[in-house]
Amino acid sequence: MSDTIAALATGRTAAAIGIVRISGDGAVPAAAAVFSPRNGRPLEQAENHKMILGSLRSRGGMVIDQALAVVSRGPGSYTGEDCVEFHCHGSPVVLAECLEALFERGVRQARAGEFTQRAFLNGRMDLVQAEAVADLMEAETAEAAANAAGQLAGAVSGRVNGVYETLLDMAAHVQAVVDYPDEELVPVEVEKMEEQLDHSSLVLRRLLQSGRRGRILRYGIPCVLLGRPNTGKSSLLNAILGYDRAIVTPFAGTTRDTVVERVKLGGILLRLADTAGIRESEDPVERLGVERTRSAAREAELALLVLEGSEPLAKDDWEAMDQAAAAKYSVAVINKSDLPAKLEKGEIQRRFTRVCEVSALTGEGLGQLEDIVRQLFADRTPCETGEILTNARQGEAVSRALKSLESALKALRGGLTPDTVLMDVEEGLAALGELTGRTVQSDMVDRIFERFCVGK
Repeated sequence: MSDTIAALATGRTAAAIGIVRISGDGAVPAAAAVFSPRNGRPLEQAENHKMILGSLRSRGGMVIDQALAVVSRGPGSYTGEDCVEFHCHGSPVVLAECLEALFERGVRQARAGEFTQRAFLNGRMDLVQAEAVADLMEAETAEAAANAAGQLAGAVSGRVNGVYETLLDMAAHVQAVVDYPDEELVPVEVEKMEEQLDHSSLVLRRLLQSGRRGRILRYGIPCVLLGRPNTGKSSLLNAILGYDRAIVTPFAGTTRDTVVERVKLGGILLRLADTAGIRESEDPVERLGVERTRSAAREAELALLVLEGSEPLAKDDWEAMDQAAAAKYSVAVINKSDLPAKLEKGEIQRRFTRVCEVSALTGEGLGQLEDIVRQLFADRTPCETGEILTNARQGEAVSRALKSLESALKALRGGLTPDTVLMDVEEGLAALGELTGRTVQSDMVDRIFERFCVGK
């Protein structure tokens, strides 16, 4: 991969600092052509990882900024290739002129994720670590960022590679005994093989179990707003979000489809769904919306039951209460506390252990709701080492590997010889190789890096 690439590593809007990143065999000469160090020494002679002050020039040779340059030669750079970064003042004009000057000298625009893709292809990180870079950029909570940082540091990779090396040694030993029967090699011990497969299965099983936590960490806890029409569900959604996402009118049945937004409530990331009000209706569109409400309620981990405090309980409130009570966690939210209270709270408190009063209109009581949600999910922080799978690709690969190892264990314990279970062990190796990128196909690599931004 000899071509040289460049891109902005920061945003395109005006800012205090803007960074242009260059990588490839021609990175240092291209950078030297547009940058003049103030110390008079050629940029090609710069020490690695040290900032150098100098003048940045446009295509025509005009000085456009006083900037800092940092040279990082491969293989000890982020991408494993020669790299240069210009740290400029964050003027969009300066950054654009810098890139144009580089492009004139044969450097090309980097594709989305190409810097990290090169880091993977050059052995600077595996696929799990590369995906952690994207997770870190997209993290919406401190917990998600901590888990991504742990993955980037190699927490998951270390676990997986330990299993991979164990299986590789096992497969090589069995194959050698089968292929060279006259070499007096140490025989394969079935008991030891069983023990290794059992331990490896345990490691993979724990990783697989972390997948659900990883999905919640990345996408949020599935949460649904339930209630009969006109209790203020959409108003509450808007109040939590801090802007008008859902349409609110005085007319019952305004919300007919499910509106889903990710939002932090009490520091907890929720995948919050506003649903159609639960009631009997002859309108086929509204009936479809109510059915979607029931479906969302079945899938939710947290249900926020919205009741109108300014009216007595109505017939349709009871089904909404049943739907909310079926969720793993539920909170009864009595809305419209700014109006005279007419709702008898005794029945609500008998059915729900968590009850709070709010006004979606004024924001009163939202702090109490935040406290309740925070306490419910206070233990959902990731382990410090970041050993949590965070996407379907990772989970699917671990699942296949685990299935292969469990099949090998079952065969061994059923009396089959080590060589007969070798195929299962090799299938497990292949699955783990796909997880970290040892055996992954190039088209899959391209697909993985598609979600990265340009410059990373």
